[in-house]
This record gives sequence, C-alpha cells and structure tokens, in this order.
Amino acid sequence: MSRTPRAIAFAAALAAGALALSACSTPAAETGSGTSGSDTAASEAFPVTMTNMYGETVIESAPERIATWGWGATDAVLALGIVPVAIASMDYGGGDDRITPWVKDALDELGGETPVVLDASGEVPVEELLATDPDVLIAPYSGLTQEEYDAITGAGVPVVAPTDGIWTTPWRDVITETGTALGREEDAAQIITDMDDQVAEAAAEHPEFAGTTIAYASDSVDTFYLYLPADPRVEILEDLGFVTADSVTALDDGSGSFYATVSGESLDSIDADVIFTQVDDEAALETFLTSDRTRLIPAVAKGAVAAIVGEENVAAVSPTALTFPFILPTIVDQLAEATAVAKG
Repeated sequence: MSRTPRAIAFAAALAAGALALSACSTPAAETGSGTSGSDTAASEAFPVTMTNMYGETVIESAPERIATWGWGATDAVLALGIVPVAIASMDYGGGDDRITPWVKDALDELGGETPVVLDASGEVPVEELLATDPDVLIAPYSGLTQEEYDAITGAGVPVVAPTDGIWTTPWRDVITETGTALGREEDAAQIITDMDDQVAEAAAEHPEFAGTTIAYASDSVDTFYLYLPADPRVEILEDLGFVTADSVTALDDGSGSFYATVSGESLDSIDADVIFTQVDDEAALETFLTSDRTRLIPAVAKGAVAAIVGEENVAAVSPTALTFPFILPTIVDQLAEATAVAKG
C-alpha cells in the first residue's frame, strides 16, 4: 500500500454484512422511529454537560437534528436509531458518493432523508454545516480544531469534541459519548456489549486462535509498518485469542505510538505464526504475497497470511458501531484459513 499509517488510521480509522444492523440496532431502529432523537431519548437526562479538550459543552435538551464529523460518530448515531442531518464524507472506502456501504445500509434501514455530506478532505466546512441547522455536532474522534470549535459553538451549536487530543478518542468512548449526548447511554452501552459478545462468540468458535502469535503488518512504498497492541485493530485480534508476537512488541519504543517500523533487511526477524494485513486491491495482495521483500517474513513464505482486501473493507477494520459487525465475519474467516496453514 502507498498510504502512511496515519493516513490509514484516518481513512481506515477515519480511519462488509448481514450482521450490520441486526447486531447493533437499538429498539428505536427496530420500531422504525429513527429520524428524530426526541422520540425515544431520555429527556430527563438533560441538560448534559460534557468536558472536552477545548472546554465544556452543555446540551440543554434532547437533540433532534444531529450532525457528525470525524470517524465513528455517524455510525454511532445511526446504530442508536437516528438519521443525522449532516455527516462527514468518507473519501477512503466511501465510493463515488463518499458514503460507506455500512452507513448506506443503516440509512436504508432507518429511512428518512439522506444526510448532507460535508466535504471532509480539509477543514470543517462551517457555513455548510450550520446551514443544516443542527442541534449538536458529534465529533469525539476527529481533527476538530479550536478555531472550528469556537466558530460552531459561537453560532449556538454545542459540540462533542475530542476529550484529550485530536484523533485519540477510543472507539468505545465514541459510542459512549454519543449515547450521552443523545440521552441514550443505556442503548450505547448495549451496542458495546453486543460487539464484545460477537468477538467472544467468534473466539469460542475458533479455539485454535488462542495463543497463536500474530503480526499486523502493512507494506508501504518505502517503509514496512507493524501495528502495536495500542492500535484498536490489534486489540480485536488479541480479543479473538491471538497474541502479538514478541518480535513486534519488542519494537515498541514507549512513545505511545500505535505502530512501529522495520527495515526491509530485517523482515526475517518478524517471528509470528500468522501475518494479518490490509491492501487496497488484489494486485497489491499479490505483490505482498509474492515479493522477495515480504517473503523474508517466515509466515508470508509459508502462506499463513490473513488479508483484508479493498478500500471499503480496509476502512471497516477500524472498529465503529457499524463497521465492526460488517467486517468481523471476513476477518474471522481469513484468520481461520491463515491459522490452519500456520498449524498445518
């Protein structure tokens, strides 16, 4: 792949699906009342005060017109049974209309008007956002700046901004904070429980995963990246029973980064039973599997590789309330095949 880890984390973590809505929808979606937050939100929960990196946000009453920005917020709102009035475009994995397939599925399920798609290729388009007349902007995992925050709140729209830093909010917190902002904390907690249950069930169905060492790798043009347990995508692999290989964790310099790099001549040191990777297309996968460079990795040479292929699937690996059930079956199937090769 020709993308840096930060680009992948933004695109794949701003970075497919029969379980998508059945596993994560709330009673609001099931009863078809998904277009207004006031119908089912616990109005007694308001006013709500939420602290963020730029100050405090006070949401006086249950929002009805919700806008989202960043990664995961749109998915959380939809999983809670509400159709936003405005959402951030997804330029990686979103196709020509810049809406990811799992969001499309949720919108189709809930009905209502298609949200305005805000251009997320740069700064927040504040005027376009405000033109949708939102009651709140949900943006807990985003690159929202102080200037953007001030402009939006100054126009009278409360903002759920990142808590500790841009692009740092854990995926579970994105769901939880969205639930708090919309007066649906219990529903949000249930979504997380359902997601954890799906992983636990998959792990139980594949006991061969337990204790199998794994390395989550991405081959870029000039650099080979290895993702560390701090990355939420690696967390899912470990929750399934895999153990990040010592040869990977040894590269962690303690800086808090979610990845480490390794030089091409040192790839033979990646001692893992299974390699997990992500590529944009089949051609890139073929290169990964057959190049002299990557075949220095013992597991690649053996063929013990679990690969997620295609932009929308790569994007879905970063967990949200909707991507998780969309991609988990594919992840599990790939891991099962690779583990069978590793242990064969």
